[in-house]
Amino acid sequence: MVCVLGVLCILLGLAVLLLVWKIVLLRRSAEELRQGMRERLETDTNTLLSIPSRDGAMCRLAAALNVQLRQLRQERQQYQSGDRELKDAVTNISHDLRTPLTAICGYLDLLEGEEKSETAERYLSLIRGRTDHLREMTEEFFRYSAVLSSGREDVMEDVSLGRAVEEGLSAWYGALSARGISPEIHLPGCPVIRRLNREALSRVLGNVLSNAAKYSSGGLLVTLEEDGTLTFSNAAPALTPVLAEKLFDRYFTVESGGQGTGLGLSIARHLTERMGGSVTADWREGVLTVCLQFPGE
Repeated sequence: MVCVLGVLCILLGLAVLLLVWKIVLLRRSAEELRQGMRERLETDTNTLLSIPSRDGAMCRLAAALNVQLRQLRQERQQYQSGDRELKDAVTNISHDLRTPLTAICGYLDLLEGEEKSETAERYLSLIRGRTDHLREMTEEFFRYSAVLSSGREDVMEDVSLGRAVEEGLSAWYGALSARGISPEIHLPGCPVIRRLNREALSRVLGNVLSNAAKYSSGGLLVTLEEDGTLTFSNAAPALTPVLAEKLFDRYFTVESGGQGTGLGLSIARHLTERMGGSVTADWREGVLTVCLQFPGE
């Protein structure tokens, strides 16, 4: 009887060991599947998931995940192909529009030197305004397509955020003054240095200031914090919290502005995130605040 119990204990112990080993293998396989899915979602690779386990359930799970990976890869390729075709189409259309627009502007310049009646002068002024607007929109579409397909934003260097803000405000001082906007600037006492792309940062600041120049109803407060937070606040009574959240959407425009393509702030967000930063917009009590954040390393 004692021998039988001893054998049963040994068998039970072996069964427990086998069960523990089975659990260890399943956990290892699950972890390999998790890491494999993360790697394949983060990188563009054609490899599929594989696990050393021979467990039927885990093998079926890996097979099902591989089916989803193939479908996701196919959809990603279709999206990238369509996105590339769209960018190429926008670039080509913008380029094709430049030639006739240049010719139209040239003839308008010639007409302005001719004698005209008061009515013709008024019509000519309207045509000039619409033509300039169309040319501006064409250039903005072209720049948008070029920005999305460019890889130059990956070239980083140490940049002083305070100096970049001062240079941006100097470049837009005329446009802001024409709208009766006198910027109020608050910079920290110490330099705020971040590793960024100088050209991309200049374009981001320019697009944010351009938005303020177009749609501000007065005043502009620019504040830079030591932690790399940069805010632009201006009066914008026509906005709402919902509209503020849409400012960075492509082709969204504030109807009261009456101009623009809605690409400026979308480009700003794309470039900011490409440099490791973030940009948000908040509207409270009639004041719009655009916040750029460039965290330190």
